[in-house]
Amino acid sequence: MKILKLLAIIILLISLSNCKTVKEESNSMTTSTPEKPNTGMLESISRKVTLLDAPLAKVEPYEITTHGDTRVDPYFWMRLSDDQKLAETPDSQTQEVLDYITEENKYKEEALGHLGGLQERLFNEIVGRIKQTDESVPYKSNGYFYITRYEEGKEYPIHSRKKESLVNEEEIMLNVNELAKEYNYYSAKGLSVSSNNKILAYGEDTLSRRIYTLRFKNLETGEYYPDIIENTTGGVTWAEDNKTVFYTRKDDALRSYQIYKHELGTDANNDKLIWHEVDDTFGTFVYKTKSKKYIVIGSYATLSNEYRYIPADQPDAEFKIFQPRVRKLEYSINHYGDKWYVTTNKDGAENFKLMVCDEGRTGIENWSEFIEHRNDALLQGVDIFKDYLVLSERVDGISKIRVKAWDGSEDHYIDFGEDAYLSYPRTNPEFDTDIVRLSFTSLTTPSTTYDYNMSTKTLDLKKQQEVVGDFDANLYASERIMITARDGAAVPISIVYKKSTPRDGTAPLLLYGYGSYGNSMDPYFSSVRLSLLDRGFVYAIAHIRGGQELGRQWYENGKFLKKKNTFYDFIDCGKYLVEQKYSSEDNLFAMGGSAGGLLMGAVMNYAPDLWKGVVAAVPFVDVVSTMLDETIPLTTGEFDEWGNPKDEEYYHYIKSYSPYDNIEQKDYPATLITTGYHDSQVQYWEPLKWIAKLRANKTDNNPLLLHCEMEAGHGGASGRFKRYRETALEYAFILDLAGKTGN
Repeated sequence: MKILKLLAIIILLISLSNCKTVKEESNSMTTSTPEKPNTGMLESISRKVTLLDAPLAKVEPYEITTHGDTRVDPYFWMRLSDDQKLAETPDSQTQEVLDYITEENKYKEEALGHLGGLQERLFNEIVGRIKQTDESVPYKSNGYFYITRYEEGKEYPIHSRKKESLVNEEEIMLNVNELAKEYNYYSAKGLSVSSNNKILAYGEDTLSRRIYTLRFKNLETGEYYPDIIENTTGGVTWAEDNKTVFYTRKDDALRSYQIYKHELGTDANNDKLIWHEVDDTFGTFVYKTKSKKYIVIGSYATLSNEYRYIPADQPDAEFKIFQPRVRKLEYSINHYGDKWYVTTNKDGAENFKLMVCDEGRTGIENWSEFIEHRNDALLQGVDIFKDYLVLSERVDGISKIRVKAWDGSEDHYIDFGEDAYLSYPRTNPEFDTDIVRLSFTSLTTPSTTYDYNMSTKTLDLKKQQEVVGDFDANLYASERIMITARDGAAVPISIVYKKSTPRDGTAPLLLYGYGSYGNSMDPYFSSVRLSLLDRGFVYAIAHIRGGQELGRQWYENGKFLKKKNTFYDFIDCGKYLVEQKYSSEDNLFAMGGSAGGLLMGAVMNYAPDLWKGVVAAVPFVDVVSTMLDETIPLTTGEFDEWGNPKDEEYYHYIKSYSPYDNIEQKDYPATLITTGYHDSQVQYWEPLKWIAKLRANKTDNNPLLLHCEMEAGHGGASGRFKRYRETALEYAFILDLAGKTGN
């Protein structure tokens, strides 16, 4: 009844105004709730927005009935098909959506117009810290050193190589700056060179939908082959004959579902379908083992895996299944010598263990334990070398690298000299070497590349990210603390700040969170973040349940019917930081993107008074409707994360926290929402509908703004620097609310 009453009021407002906009102060849907007093810069922003015409979206009530429960969506009309979006001439519905997005973008520009100078300063200082002319540490593969480098003022990388020695002449394989000239958005990925080093394959996306067209370049002549393969994931796997490639196609819902085989020089329309993943809760991919001996097709879901393989020098062979899929059996495979090494959760090993089997006997009954399961360590990855096995583990929430000799003579963790950090193996294509290439970073240490000698246990610093300007790591401090959540769980928080920042509750604090898919938010360095720290901000990462920081169980306790733990953890982290005077409720900000945007929507509903301001990037907020619609990209593969709402128990639980379905008539914090019109992961209409419904219900004068990037998707703008325009916008919004616009 509340929703129907609300719709009636909105329709009445429209009829009275007879236009698409109303004053922000008239958006209050009730007159009984007293207006909260505002202070500082928030007050000035609020006064500004009350003088502007805020967009009021058209209301068309649309009923959705599930399990006998009827929801009314007033903004369902905002959803467009891909065909509508890509049509040269927009139809009436498309034009109406585009007009509304234009109004929202214009309103945002007007509301933040006074911050134009600050945005430009932020952008210039963020970009100014980036070394313009820069290059990666070269890595060697199959006789060549490969390098990615950037030239001053250029947005895109140049991919090159040098034969045998770094003193030899550079061979430019791909200058992405040249390829991107004609496009507003451009991404090149999946660069892969044939075994004879003569042909480069890569994928390009010019729309930001993560749908790639494969192209092939002759590295000896510089000429392109006529072979063009559309609608792929962007990469290929070369067979050892140097003419056959395997690649992955996407369906209409952008699920990776088919593996094809293509022979260079033939018509791609005649490519042979090798594998069709018919279970729409699974995706598929293809790769070559590091040993170069096998080509492997993998099928994956959140809780299950399956692999099949052929010899890499026999591209026409029939693929053999490794181990058939079993519900809740997760495994991945690596090849070495005459053995397969299997990382798996078999027999309840929730933090995973490593098992081994012979090449010809790969079924689960043949797996024997090689490295046992540990309750205190999550096994995240395996990298194989001739004499050593390198394990990526997470112990006490920290990513660590363990080196184990095959002959049992050595087993140790690499010591980086810090307590809280992120470390992981980088590109290591060479097999017969004692050197493993590593990456290391912490909240105060810029990204650092090391070569670690596994036999001498020595670290060789190859490169540390240069922060241009007067950056001094000694001016900053970091902490890692544990707070007690409402149910007794100990939740880690990583914190960084400038040492001169007071610890008396007066400092503004930005709390960042994600908490989904088992993705851990590690304590890494960000030169971009310095723009907040140098203005007196504290920055904190809440390592909430739903991630995997404290092992697999940390993830399991933040998904399905335990998803609310994610939201409660984040709120409890915020409250603790206020209680301990890292900040105050008048200075506490929250930020998250994608599934972290869902987190933002939930904590705004559950604890709106806790946050001074919120930034929700590409937010997944219309959870029920999206999870009920299997035509939307990624939906079917998400059932093992959120649950399938076609099951009544999951439907009601998801509905109970879905941000869009739980908007109420009350005060909400100042909010900036960002999205991309071509987003393939969180469709643009979710944030668009969310802001429309928030504006129709909120009872405050706090800013509520939308930034929709019309040429980008889930990852934002392409290019090395352009992406920071949006970061500058977000930071300016936060700094303005915090009263920190003076420098």
